[in-house]
Amino acid sequence: MAREPFPSTSSTLRSLRLQREWLEWEERRRAAAAQQWCRGPRCPPSSRARLTRPRHSCRDPAVHSALFSGDLQQVQALFQDEDAANMIVETVSDQLAWSPEQGFWVLTPKTKQTVPLTIAAARGYTACARHLIQQGAELDARVGGRAALHEACAQAQSDCVRLLLTFGAKANVLSEEGTTPLHLCTAPGSLQCAKLLLEAGATVNAAARDSEVTPLHVAAARGLEEHVALYLEHGADVGLRTSQGETALNAACAGAEGPGSGRKYQAAARRLLEAGADARVAGHKRHTPLHNACANGCGALAELLLRHGACAGVPNAAGHTPMDCALQAVQDVPSWEPEVLFSALLDYGAQPAQPEMLKHCANFPRALEVLLNAYPCVPSGDTWVEAVLPELWQEHEAFYSSALSMANQPRRLQHLARLAVRAQLGNRCRQAAACLPLPQLLRDYLLLRVEGHIQ
Repeated sequence: MAREPFPSTSSTLRSLRLQREWLEWEERRRAAAAQQWCRGPRCPPSSRARLTRPRHSCRDPAVHSALFSGDLQQVQALFQDEDAANMIVETVSDQLAWSPEQGFWVLTPKTKQTVPLTIAAARGYTACARHLIQQGAELDARVGGRAALHEACAQAQSDCVRLLLTFGAKANVLSEEGTTPLHLCTAPGSLQCAKLLLEAGATVNAAARDSEVTPLHVAAARGLEEHVALYLEHGADVGLRTSQGETALNAACAGAEGPGSGRKYQAAARRLLEAGADARVAGHKRHTPLHNACANGCGALAELLLRHGACAGVPNAAGHTPMDCALQAVQDVPSWEPEVLFSALLDYGAQPAQPEMLKHCANFPRALEVLLNAYPCVPSGDTWVEAVLPELWQEHEAFYSSALSMANQPRRLQHLARLAVRAQLGNRCRQAAACLPLPQLLRDYLLLRVEGHIQ
């Protein structure tokens, strides 16, 4: 008895029956094509028949199992011709969907369609993908919205990307959403995929159809410094904007959600700035990169932007300055040092915060001290004192008491002289202080060093 390549389950038998039906259909098609060849215009039978060739849909668990597990033996047994290699594979999964009639979320079955090659490429099953291609799988088929090359890049499967490109897959194939495979290189491990695409002729400045997002925007928004550097080496334009008016630099600063992730975004932003990105360009709602960095509590990133010409006092469409954004973010961003960000903004020419905004940093005594020392006269404590937590007040009573005692009182001449020098230096305060022949203590005092009390 011949050895079976896999167990003959009911699902397998259905697959074999489907394959037999395809073969019978193919024989009929060839016979019809031969007759047409004798009577009609001279064109290859296969190409004429392909115009009306139906795509078969399959939900067979045996087929699904072979593809999703990467079982090469079963894939070779099930996919033995072009029709099988291009079948539509349907999967049904339950997903939460809002039901207006019932008023709550319900599990709703959702059918997804794709093709065997896309499944194999997305999972890195190179041998299976090669077999499917050799059987005639269409390289750029977009069943389900994306081609196999899109999914291989999205999953950082560089071996499959190389295979597809070697067999002639289009490096700039568009998904139904109007994105190229390069747009889907969104993980650190996809760098090799991006390199292969660019070597194969991928357009580095390709803009997505509706959003006009480029691969550089995508890489910057995810803090992928190496991707950013690669795209810049291949001619990426740092000045291109999305449909919302955002540059790649603004995307990088918007993506830096909190100081913890700020380092990688800072590295990406530095690459963009060194390539000529303008730190002052505003995007959606006149939000500049500095507004985004401040709203995310990224002090080092904000200082980088300020060193490259960002304006510390420019308002957005809502009238909020970067200082306002930083104050509003104080309580939303845990485990950070807002005084670093406030000092940078003030050293680069930002005006003191509005007194009513001080309540946002009332529970950060070091940050509050920096802001209070930017005034020639300490504002009334009525704007912030009630926001201080009792246990924090007890821990930092010396500072809070000194701040209250100096409210609406004349400041020392030494402090007024400090403010006069800072006003004269303007937005060059930090750079100038480093060049002035001053003792370190006096230089620190000029730059609003935290002392733990107000006097």
